[in-house]
Amino acid sequence: MIVAGIDIGTLTCRLLIADVTPDGSLREIDSDRRILRLGEGVDREGKLNVGAMKRVIDVLGEWQKTISRCQIEAMVLVATSAVREASNQQEFLERIKQETGFSIDVLSGDEEARRTLLGLKFGLPPDVDDYVGLDIGGGSTEWIRMSGDGLPVVASLDIGVVRVTERCFESDPPHEQDVLAAEQLIKDHIHPIQQHFDLSASVTLVGTAGTVTTLAAMAQQLRQYRSARIHNYWLTLEKIRELENDLRSRTRAQRIQLPGLEAGREGVIVAGTIILRTMMDMLGFTRCLVSDYGLREGILIDLMNKKKRDG
Repeated sequence: MIVAGIDIGTLTCRLLIADVTPDGSLREIDSDRRILRLGEGVDREGKLNVGAMKRVIDVLGEWQKTISRCQIEAMVLVATSAVREASNQQEFLERIKQETGFSIDVLSGDEEARRTLLGLKFGLPPDVDDYVGLDIGGGSTEWIRMSGDGLPVVASLDIGVVRVTERCFESDPPHEQDVLAAEQLIKDHIHPIQQHFDLSASVTLVGTAGTVTTLAAMAQQLRQYRSARIHNYWLTLEKIRELENDLRSRTRAQRIQLPGLEAGREGVIVAGTIILRTMMDMLGFTRCLVSDYGLREGILIDLMNKKKRDG
């Protein structure tokens, strides 16, 4: 069955069109991702701004044409932190419906974590079954604790790269006090993980989404994004600290030239790196297994599971 999925994130929007086989594997037919900054200003103003909404709707119009050429049999579109928090959410959803015909499912934090887990599990090595998944987004960060065949424990924290950047960084490059403010904000949110997650020494940390995959690309100085080099790459805490120090020493404009740094992410990569480094420090992780699979794949797997249940 050929299916399409779109993930409308706070920072990035992603498209995946895939052929899903009966055994649940995905064969990519087409994909795209754009850094559109839908959530810019939402933390401060409480609503989506007109320019950000237009950027997303314009790209959805492009993707509508792409999808129409692929003879899909089912489709799912989801939105996450920025849309679920915006006071003008309904206005945005109605505009999308009117201008593209698309209907959007706005995910709760827990539901976002659940579907992210489906994507993570799809791409993990077979020997990794005791792990905690970490999805650093633009507006929120999801933690998913999985052990064997047990039920997952999930937590969605209202903190992400856009939120940290807008709240804490007043200078470019950031001053030390900006970094300290970011670290404190992150620490204030991490207590639920420390209190409710069983994180023994054998637990593997699996990171997904743009911050983690970008750092893996930068660690390898990749001039072009290559999923095969990034997926299941081990990113060490030592390397993360090294990359953070380099990024913090540069302005946004200077970061653009760094190999592996995706254009459009130069303004939020410092915040993302600090989130990852601070959380690993606090929770005792010395390395992170990078996954190039996450929510985008998870929404398609979830769609197929529903189709099976419905007969």
